Amino acid sequence: MGSESGNTDEKPVHQVKISPFWMSTFEVTWDLFEPFLYKDYEQSKQTEGKVPASVDAVTRPTKPYLDMTFGMGKQNQPALAMTHYNAIQFCKWLYMRTGIFYRLPTEAEWEYACRGGSSLTYFFGDDAANLGEYAWYADNSQSKTHQVGQKKPNAFGLYDMLGNVAEWTCDQYLADYYQQFKDKVADNPVAVPTELYPHAVRGGSYQSTAHELRSAARAFSDPIWKQLDPQVPKSNWWFPEAPFVGMRLVRPLNPPSEQEILTYYNQSPIEDF
Repeated sequence: MGSESGNTDEKPVHQVKISPFWMSTFEVTWDLFEPFLYKDYEQSKQTEGKVPASVDAVTRPTKPYLDMTFGMGKQNQPALAMTHYNAIQFCKWLYMRTGIFYRLPTEAEWEYACRGGSSLTYFFGDDAANLGEYAWYADNSQSKTHQVGQKKPNAFGLYDMLGNVAEWTCDQYLADYYQQFKDKVADNPVAVPTELYPHAVRGGSYQSTAHELRSAARAFSDPIWKQLDPQVPKSNWWFPEAPFVGMRLVRPLNPPSEQEILTYYNQSPIEDF
């Protein structure tokens, strides 16, 4: 994990031990996210015509005052501009819907999945000239998202790990987080979030440069993503100026206890003033 030739926050390169998990083949799309966002929409999709009480009890996002697709489309398009808290509540809704524990990946899990067994600059090699075969980014995206799965996958069969939308991770972003693992093996590392900003974001987006799409590249959330939000306090659910961030989920092979699951899902949002 990490890179000696990259940015300071990617150093040092270190070994990581990770417990087994599944990761979603694609970024979460509006097709999956919209039933969580709109109860009426979810109810219309129910064959029994009624949303189960346990699902109905999950707090849903406030209705966005903007078109949160930003005109880029919905069908098979990555859902975007949700906050870290919103992403976790989506995972809770899935849990209530399916009984299966889903969560955001840790930074370590994300980088392992992205690399697909490679230690090179990108999972396909060191030459950025080939990036267009695998990613929608600044050079080929026309400044918009694209339907998921149109580019080549990595060796693990995961699509759009680089570009399209950047992806939330579990972690608080700490620029010096890797320093503690110098000459050590990190065991399932995660910087447990305690503050609203910044959270670690991975993979780059349709706006990103080739340098920002490297497997080891790290990015983070910023209050400027809500700068024009007129609400007081600012929304816990949406980043109206971040149409480039979305999510991809993981499912651990060995899930935690139900109490640990509910603790993860039921953290109160930190108010953003």
